[in-house]
Amino acid sequence: MKKTNHLKIGRKTIRIESKGLENLANSLGKEFNEVCDSLLKTKGKIVTLGVGKSGHIAKKISATLSSTGSPSNFINAAEALHGDIGGINRADKIIIFSHSGESKEIIDLIPYLKNVGCDFFSITGSKKSTIATSSNKNIDTGISEEACPLDLAPTTSTTASLALGDAIAVALLEAKQFKTDDFAKSHPGGKLGKRLILRVEDIMKKGKELPIVSPIDSLAKTLIEISSKGLGSALVVEKSKLKGIFTDGDLRRAINNNTDLSTTQISKVMSTKVKTILCSDLAIQAIEIMQKSKIYSLVAINNQGQPVGILRMHDLIEAGLV
Repeated sequence: MKKTNHLKIGRKTIRIESKGLENLANSLGKEFNEVCDSLLKTKGKIVTLGVGKSGHIAKKISATLSSTGSPSNFINAAEALHGDIGGINRADKIIIFSHSGESKEIIDLIPYLKNVGCDFFSITGSKKSTIATSSNKNIDTGISEEACPLDLAPTTSTTASLALGDAIAVALLEAKQFKTDDFAKSHPGGKLGKRLILRVEDIMKKGKELPIVSPIDSLAKTLIEISSKGLGSALVVEKSKLKGIFTDGDLRRAINNNTDLSTTQISKVMSTKVKTILCSDLAIQAIEIMQKSKIYSLVAINNQGQPVGILRMHDLIEAGLV
């Protein structure tokens, strides 16, 4: 068996697809603007249609549109012929993905789309194809060479279709002035969603969970409070005001100095320089503060500067933010 240079083939494939994308970027014309302008006026939803490999691309683009402020559904063209097409109405806009532009399943749907009266656009590899000429607007990928040496497996063509779909989604996103907060609303799950939504107050330890002592309390009493709450530190509070914090590091220093546990007031051995964060801040901001200060916990305060919680690196890890 002939030894294959996988690296050489991989690089060649990527270069062919990259060249195809470069040509596509240079050839985009006014039809791209016209399609985006029309999609912006959609009163219903944006429906993506495709079959086979183009169907996979259409499904991905539908998901991207929905997550960036443009409600969208994907319909497999083959399944549409058996009932799914009923989900399309006049207020919707359709984007058809078909490299050949001659997919029979899609061509069979065109009379129905015209009868419904919805606008439908296509992304194809041939301006002269049946689907392209039947559409209200067509965007041609201009792909003449697949990366597949047999020129059979969709490679460069599907990459171009994917890039065009993404380009449409991003154009609509910017036109709608879609912001980070908007993105967060449609991504509540997973690490990304949590980073954009979870606030310090959502995961901090608070209320009865907090180890709190008075500045005049003894070091011994403070240790009992720390042990009972299990957070590894105690807040030193007087009249709702944060005076300091006592941590494991402070305890080590006290022991090294032979400090008397029963007679020494905690105010004498606590740390007065306390790193804090607003309880209303995004929890992800706490990670930056902890990393920069090389600490593992922060005191959460409210708008009046009163201590209301403790946020530990452990809490951030448990929340899936790290």
